[in-house]
Amino acid sequence: MPAADASRSNRKPTNLSLDSELLKEAKALGINISRSAEAGIAEAVKRHRQERWLKENACALASSNAFVEANGLPLARHRQF
Repeated sequence: MPAADASRSNRKPTNLSLDSELLKEAKALGINISRSAEAGIAEAVKRHRQERWLKENACALASSNAFVEANGLPLARHRQF
């Protein structure tokens, strides 16, 4: 979730358990803990969605790759490179 989208969404207070030394260092560096946690969670959600999509579409991707291997790229004769 990009930062611009995060500021427009509804925010909900949440309790997290974090490594105390990491939290201490982050605060000393002036890092916004909430935004950083949100960014990390958004990245994890994105990665898991991508992995799920790849698993759900593995057969279609394999079929498409097999077709290209057997028949070449459709419209390949029109390629300029």
